[in-house]
Amino acid sequence: MAEQADETVYEARFGFTVRGVLVVVISVVFVVLGVVFDVPLFLQILLIVFFGGGGLVFLAQMLSRRVALRVDGTGITLGGSPLHAYRRTTAVVPWSDITAVVLFSQKVGYGNSLHYVGVRRREDAPDLPGLPGSGMRGANERLIPHVPQEVVAASRPINGWSLDRAQLKEVVAHHAPDVQVQDLG
Repeated sequence: MAEQADETVYEARFGFTVRGVLVVVISVVFVVLGVVFDVPLFLQILLIVFFGGGGLVFLAQMLSRRVALRVDGTGITLGGSPLHAYRRTTAVVPWSDITAVVLFSQKVGYGNSLHYVGVRRREDAPDLPGLPGSGMRGANERLIPHVPQEVVAASRPINGWSLDRAQLKEVVAHHAPDVQVQDLG
């Protein structure tokens, strides 16, 4: 009798979220206001480039449907940037290198937070490709002081996709019962 593969997987993909749609709508509103009202040309260009370009980039991210996070029998895949160098910035971390899955937040002003999922890895684990913020250690230490910098470096923002925390915890417990899911707030 052939052994059956374990199909227990958690996967989150970039797609439409309430926050994402709101960003695109606000971008469109600012572009329309800049074009319809009599504003100086330099301001129109600024609005079109900043809000129009930003809205298009965010829309493209949502439409990409690329994997943002995957948890399976081999480990955890931290999806890369969906708009540039996705493959180069995607990191696959095997369970043997993971000591914890870490959820944390960064205050981004006006009472809002940007949430992240990351991994705490063995000290001797090999470097991961395409880690975000590697050149931002000083800024990250000031912005996210409650999270170890090695976790920040091995994390991805939950932006343009949604995380089901309960399902994540369930699948991690299934594949790696010794790996804790920690919420650092």
